[in-house]
Order: sequence, then C-alpha cells, then structure tokens
Amino acid sequence: MAVLSSAARKHLKSSQFAVPSKAPGSGSYPVPDVSHARNALARASQFGSPAVKTAVRAKVRRKFPSVSLAKPK
Repeated sequence: MAVLSSAARKHLKSSQFAVPSKAPGSGSYPVPDVSHARNALARASQFGSPAVKTAVRAKVRRKFPSVSLAKPK
C-alpha cells in the first residue's frame, strides 16, 4: 500500500475519505488511491457497521470502478 503520513492525511480534502463526516479522524477510511481504497474495503468489512460498510463500498465504487467489491473467500 502507498504510504500516507499523518501530516498528508490531515491535508486531504474530506472528499478523499469514504466516510467524510469522520474525516480525518479514526474510522474515516482515506481513499486517495486504489491501494487505500482496497484497504478501506477490508477494514470496513472487519470493523464497520452496516451503514459504514455501505458508505465505503459506494465511495470506492464511484471513485475506482475497476476495484472489485466482491468479498474475498
């Protein structure tokens, strides 16, 4: 995954987060690139509420249509 320092994370626009209402805090899932989008899907699947999972999947689908949203086996 690409490196995203805490300083760089703080300077991301809220539109760069899957859950902008929490940005840039915990549980906001930054998605500035494809690798972070995949990671956001994985983390939301692990720890997110159903609403958060839906928001993350929708954001990733809009921003990176080529990323597979299928659950890994």
